Amino acid sequence: MLELVNVAKSYESPGDKTGLCVLKDITLKLEQGQSLVIVGPSGSGKSTLLNIIGALDRPSSGQVLFDGRNLADLDDVELARIRNKEIGFVFQLHHLLGQCTVLENVLVPTLVDNSRPSKREVRKRAADLLERVRLGDHLLHRPGELSGGQRQRVAVVRALINRPRLLLADEPTGSLDEDSSQNIAELLVELNLSERIALVAVTHSLKLARRIGHVMELSDGLLKSWSGT
Repeated sequence: MLELVNVAKSYESPGDKTGLCVLKDITLKLEQGQSLVIVGPSGSGKSTLLNIIGALDRPSSGQVLFDGRNLADLDDVELARIRNKEIGFVFQLHHLLGQCTVLENVLVPTLVDNSRPSKREVRKRAADLLERVRLGDHLLHRPGELSGGQRQRVAVVRALINRPRLLLADEPTGSLDEDSSQNIAELLVELNLSERIALVAVTHSLKLARRIGHVMELSDGLLKSWSGT
């Protein structure tokens, strides 16, 4: 489903012809339902790699293939459709709308697609997902009335509302306490299995990495096998 072929990313800097090379020759494959965790120190390029996978950024060289289609060949409208329908994003900060209820926040990604299912069907899926993450009685609450872990669970549900095939999680437990982090890790594992969603998570949390599954390390711009230490 997802394939990266010799992906590299560099940023030019004034007076430096070579620039800053963040990613070097990244090659990987991910099939439907598989999971991958990428660990590495801060500044190693984990978020940059995730943004390239999610079509939020473009590589300097190499290819990102989604269902065999090179994302570089798609225009902005096609890329926006893929980001909205095929890929779900969960970030360290939940980015919920404070003036909206939990249910309204979850439904935001459905508002830009005129071909979406009926309003009743979408609301039912949202309510069902919120029930699954133990927030079924919080539909009308606002983010300010929730704990940090609850807000992140809302963000996960929002990422799933359009039935994406790939879920990208960027430090999803980075701002949470240990108990909330464990709950989010369990939720991601359960959804990866039950919804058959491919999952790519980047984190510095070794506990989260060990819990989710296959782990690789990003170091010196290269994606390597993880030693487990």
